[in-house]
Amino acid sequence: MVADADQPRTQAAREPVDVAVGILLDAAGRFLLTTRPPGKVYAGYWEFPGGKLEAGETVEAALRRELQEEIGLLIGPAPTWRTQLVDYPHALVRLHFCKVTQWQGVLHMHEGQAFAWEHLPVRVAPVLPGTVPVLRWLAEERGLRSI
Repeated sequence: MVADADQPRTQAAREPVDVAVGILLDAAGRFLLTTRPPGKVYAGYWEFPGGKLEAGETVEAALRRELQEEIGLLIGPAPTWRTQLVDYPHALVRLHFCKVTQWQGVLHMHEGQAFAWEHLPVRVAPVLPGTVPVLRWLAEERGLRSI
């Protein structure tokens, strides 16, 4: 997937950056979206929470660390559900999406983000381009036509 194809890329040949992404699903079928923090690329855009893998880290370990650091939750099992390569103008990103249905703690946005528990179709905007495929996959799973 190419995001913002009309914008120039920072480099012609880029190595992908691996990112663990948590799709937190509650018992009511809602999912958690957070905004990108101020000062980051696409600040204010809505996305599923997560972050970059550190050297030697597994996707699940990175997701555990990132969700604790960013939103204050300790998660249960988080197997990778789907993977998507997204070519953003600033970076080539390999997103590892993990469904999370068990966690403990109270949400606390450590980086000044906003959060929303959403159903489909989502009410928040703008949505980060790399998030859109996930919304489509969730809609397909639920037999819905709109995201």
